[in-house]
Amino acid sequence: MLHGMMRFVFLVSTLLALTTLRGEEPIKDSALSEAKDSVLSQTPPLLAEAIKKSSLDSERWAYTQTTVSKDRAGQAKEELVVRFDPSLPYEEQWTPLTIDGRQPTARQIKQRRAEHEKRRQTRRALGELLNLTQATIAAETATTITYEVPLIKDDNQRLPPEKFRVTVDVNKAQQTLEHVGVRLRAALRMMVIFKLKSGEADLDFATVDPSFAPPIMALRAEGEGSVLFVKVGGNYTATRTDFKRVTPYQERFKVKLGEMKFIDY
Repeated sequence: MLHGMMRFVFLVSTLLALTTLRGEEPIKDSALSEAKDSVLSQTPPLLAEAIKKSSLDSERWAYTQTTVSKDRAGQAKEELVVRFDPSLPYEEQWTPLTIDGRQPTARQIKQRRAEHEKRRQTRRALGELLNLTQATIAAETATTITYEVPLIKDDNQRLPPEKFRVTVDVNKAQQTLEHVGVRLRAALRMMVIFKLKSGEADLDFATVDPSFAPPIMALRAEGEGSVLFVKVGGNYTATRTDFKRVTPYQERFKVKLGEMKFIDY
């Protein structure tokens, strides 16, 4: 039953992943980069600048990520600790360290890497989901501007725009991302048998080194729904620690990086 609930988590994770190009894919067509530049040129300036800064640094951090999945009753279903290091060869960059407190076997590492890669390959990018040019100011304080960013309508069946509200907080002085929030506006039915009744997710950025834009530090997602009228629910948290500044593997081969590329979650 939890699998149904976790579909929401994966949908939200996709939205919050902030991935627009994958690290191993070189830019072969300058038109792709020009299209991104065109989008940012029509995006509110502060939001555009924050996105640019995050994209420049996102693949230069190695870190340890701990994810915990819990069921509707709050019982832990799995705790997974992995190390991500973009300076390593692609097949070694994502490495499980422990699964439920135990050191994984070689077979488990291979399986988890394959599952991670499959999810990563099938995710749609944030750049494909958010209509940045239509972002509007939803709130403002002395230090932060909160933008509401609509989802696109075309070919977006998994995240229908009318069902979700997305907000992005930007630090005025630093011109950097602070927080991204996703809230379900109304009940959403997926794959006929699964109905999502409530859901929300938050992605937080935090400073590791004041010389660089804050990287993603934590993700939280939770929700409730039903599968064939049986109530399901759960939550998912992912936290990142032990950051280390590294040189991306692809730079060894002088592969051009995308100007709006972000790390997958």
